[in-house]
Amino acid sequence: MYSSILFSTIIKGILIYVLALILSKLIGIKIISQMKFFDFIMGVSIGSMIAKIIIDKDHVVLSGTIALIIFTLLTIATSYLNLKSYTARRIINAKTLILIENGRIIDKNMKKLRISINELMMKLREKDVFNLEDVQFAIMESNGQLSALIKANKKPITPDDMNLKVKSLSLINDIIIDGKIIDKNLEIADIDQNWLQSELKRKIINNIEDIFYAGIDQNKKLIISQKYPDDFNIENKFGIE
Repeated sequence: MYSSILFSTIIKGILIYVLALILSKLIGIKIISQMKFFDFIMGVSIGSMIAKIIIDKDHVVLSGTIALIIFTLLTIATSYLNLKSYTARRIINAKTLILIENGRIIDKNMKKLRISINELMMKLREKDVFNLEDVQFAIMESNGQLSALIKANKKPITPDDMNLKVKSLSLINDIIIDGKIIDKNLEIADIDQNWLQSELKRKIINNIEDIFYAGIDQNKKLIISQKYPDDFNIENKFGIE
């Protein structure tokens, strides 16, 4: 009895897996960070229906599969409407809201989105913005991502602005991670442990285990980040909540 149930579950799992692959191709691929709330809900719903069909002990594979196909077709139809109809987009998608204008937070829109100051500041830091007054506009997009426009006088000057030619950058070569030397990367960087030890001594670092990360760039410059003591709380130092 148990073997027949197990065999049935395996067969259902394989068939539904193939069906899910086909349906996902029909729906189309979206990057998770770019998914709107509607896409997320549809994905969760389809996943729940698939799980229900696989583990349900009753013989509902056919009816469950039909329901899954209908649900997928409705999702595709809704996505098509979203592309073709402005009215449909207004109904389906969340409204884009301005959260900051000229360095001032628009609290009314913050309340609409139920976003706290802490969350807003975190999203700004993700955009490399650490000063509220540097922001001309911050907009919450319909996919939940924050877009930030920095004031013109706060943007860093680029080499293009000054008509300067600069060398191309290469990737940093990781040579120490969590106190351990990565020997193969020393060879790639064309250095040895003697050179590394002398450079560390020059920087008054005697114990490699005290280094959390070290890398080397194309100019043989070491980038080092030492470990902090376990009891050190950097957030308290800078008053970050």
